Amino acid sequence: MALTILILRLAVCILAFPMYLLDFLGLWNWICKQWFPYFLARFTVTYNEQMASKKRELFSNLQEFTGPSGKLSLLELGCGTGANFKFYPSGCQVTCIDPNPNFKKFLIKSIAQNSHLQFERFIVAAGENMHQVATGSMDVVVCTLVLCSVKNQEQILQEVRRVLRPGGAFYFMEHVADKPSTWNYFWQQVLDPVWYLLFDGCNLTRESWKALEQARFSKLKLQHLQAPLSWELVRPHIYGYAVK
Repeated sequence: MALTILILRLAVCILAFPMYLLDFLGLWNWICKQWFPYFLARFTVTYNEQMASKKRELFSNLQEFTGPSGKLSLLELGCGTGANFKFYPSGCQVTCIDPNPNFKKFLIKSIAQNSHLQFERFIVAAGENMHQVATGSMDVVVCTLVLCSVKNQEQILQEVRRVLRPGGAFYFMEHVADKPSTWNYFWQQVLDPVWYLLFDGCNLTRESWKALEQARFSKLKLQHLQAPLSWELVRPHIYGYAVK
């Protein structure tokens, strides 16, 4: 099986040679940063339609974590185009962070469409180093479809715990590796190297639940599901929240 995967990977990589050449020349990352927000703007419309009930379920108890100020202070990590905004409660104070500055114009549009929120600021930074966010300043941190593409999940989760106040919560919804016995897992392994380049560092085979289980939260509510998505490769999901 391992040899079959290796041969098929090689075949796929040969077909994707122009993309690898651009990456070798240092051009692909720039191209990807430019086009990826446009792709994500379209993808998240479909994703929200197909996952709306799960997102409403996930965020249904956000207000339980409102801090002493009386307003819910929320940091969205890897905010992308602001696809989660419509699921947040009224009056929520939202800070956004993303390493790609090209998302800003999409965020501005989402902010205008979600006037029930109080937008604070957009920070261009990687989640592994959120030094611009004060320690213990957030009631809630949210990330959806982000842990698949970060460089260091453990470091991200350490930063999440740092910026959360005691008793604050981290909400997540992520696509993950399928069960090893499935054909879907087989194809995830075959396509992962090309997928990583094509979709701005996204990994198909990450077992993100393991990092969450080891992140030393005081409480973790985590569920696995097969999401009702058109793309079978990203149907395996985890979602839930963890309390600091």
